[in-house]
Amino acid sequence: MRMTNMYLKTLREVPAEAEIPSHIWLLRAGMIRKLVSGVYGFMPLGRRVLQKIEAIVRQEMDAKGGQEILMSAIQPAELWQESGRWYAYGPEMWRLRDRNDRDFCLGPTHEEIFTDIVRSEVDSYRQLPLNLYQIQTKYRDEKRPRFGLMRSREFIMKDAYSFDRDWEGLDKSYNEMYDAYEKVFERCGLTFRAVEADTGAIGGSDSHEFCALSEYGESEIAYCEQCSMAATTEKAACVDDTPDSAEMLPLELVHTPGTKTIADVAAFLGIDHKQTIKALLFEVFQQEYRYVAVFIRGDRELNMTKLINALNIPEHAIEFADEAAMGAETGAVGGFTGPVGLRNCKIVVDSELTGAKNLCAGACKEDYHMLNVNYGRDYTGDIVTDLKLTKEGYPCPQCQGHIKITRGIEVGQVFKLGTKYSEAMHAYYKDENMQEKVIVMGCYGIGISRTLAAIVEQHHDKDGIIWPLAVAPYHAIITVVNAADAVQMQLAEKIYDELQKEGVEVLLDDRDERPGVKFKDADLIGIPIRITVGKKAADGIVEYKMRGDEKSTDKTASEATAVVLELVRPYI
Repeated sequence: MRMTNMYLKTLREVPAEAEIPSHIWLLRAGMIRKLVSGVYGFMPLGRRVLQKIEAIVRQEMDAKGGQEILMSAIQPAELWQESGRWYAYGPEMWRLRDRNDRDFCLGPTHEEIFTDIVRSEVDSYRQLPLNLYQIQTKYRDEKRPRFGLMRSREFIMKDAYSFDRDWEGLDKSYNEMYDAYEKVFERCGLTFRAVEADTGAIGGSDSHEFCALSEYGESEIAYCEQCSMAATTEKAACVDDTPDSAEMLPLELVHTPGTKTIADVAAFLGIDHKQTIKALLFEVFQQEYRYVAVFIRGDRELNMTKLINALNIPEHAIEFADEAAMGAETGAVGGFTGPVGLRNCKIVVDSELTGAKNLCAGACKEDYHMLNVNYGRDYTGDIVTDLKLTKEGYPCPQCQGHIKITRGIEVGQVFKLGTKYSEAMHAYYKDENMQEKVIVMGCYGIGISRTLAAIVEQHHDKDGIIWPLAVAPYHAIITVVNAADAVQMQLAEKIYDELQKEGVEVLLDDRDERPGVKFKDADLIGIPIRITVGKKAADGIVEYKMRGDEKSTDKTASEATAVVLELVRPYI
């Protein structure tokens, strides 16, 4: 491609909206263009990178027996109602109606659609196992779209769905996809980690999230250097402290004016935060109960995902309660709520509190706390479970080593759905004895556009993007210092033609621009190999430089061509 014919608009200044490197460099390199918040288009260079990533994904999916189809992004509400997710998915789902007042959504994912396909067309064990996938645009109406392609409202995803006869078959399919995902992200040049993850709105049992390591990632990863433990902090189990063997002391009411926080009451009474009980009050939007009071040790932080899972409600069905309204119905008192004496609400207690003794808690009375509060004697919980968010330095739940925390970008996730959708939507097959059996499912997603952004997060410097050869929009760029010089252009054209004949994807910068502008653009758009044709062209000498290197080296044109071919041949 000659750059005089190329549609490319680079930016010299950092766009005001861009906060993280991938967002900055993709905008500045003219690879993406914003339409509205959370919605981006892909320009020629960006589209070429997407196609490279998609090709890698297709190759690895096909190698595992996946078959590609393409379904509509518009999905009828009836299928989601059948699975029970029309309400559960919440406000992120983009809902719409046609002229006949029929409900639809723009698909955030496709479990229902693929289950419907298979239940309609698969009825024998001979047709299983089956793995169908697609690469398609998805829609999620994010409350706070940000960071460019990292959290957008429209994105490109590869989603696959496996259908097996039994759980043993699912385990095999799951492991096959896990292996394929490792190969995909390795080929894309990512440093990543696969960790245990919460299943969220997708549901099912086991799940692993593939995280590209990055300080800007929204996923927090807890891991142990002494064993194999690795999980998102949403999923990671938190070890309870050893139960206290002290004798229970009598309850005592104490006046604690103005001490509405754990820090305030601990300082006022001269006790450790560990000797307090923290109360968090919520309103839940469902019929069984309206209010929830959660209690954890004062030095701990609540893991909202664990609470949502314990309550078995969708994420959007809970919010912090209006303390005055909740107080009128339950006896809670803002800043002074404790577990003793509450009424008309569901009480959820962190498992650690059951073994703690003689703690300080709110007295459900303005300016008063209770001392020597003990689980079992003074209060009980409707639900008792691990509610704690794991932190750096906490003991590992597997080996008691120390937890480390890092950050990552979720680029893929695999799920063991089991029979969640097939039972709800009656997807069955007949076995060898003509007995009906429920199909066992898995699903597997890769964020194609997010993977593109993650690559930039890990591969950039102060001058722009440094694309790995496997996904680069072009393998090499030939920069002509003076396009008006016939000798320079003649040598550049010769190298250009030779590389193209060998299948190398190459740019020829034949623009009438200053050399500095050309060099800056070459660095900005991140082409891996640069050949500069300048003053030594008459002697057949060019400058050869890899994008990540500081200095260039002189080579003959034939030497430069040979080196490029050697490097690029595995990617052609």
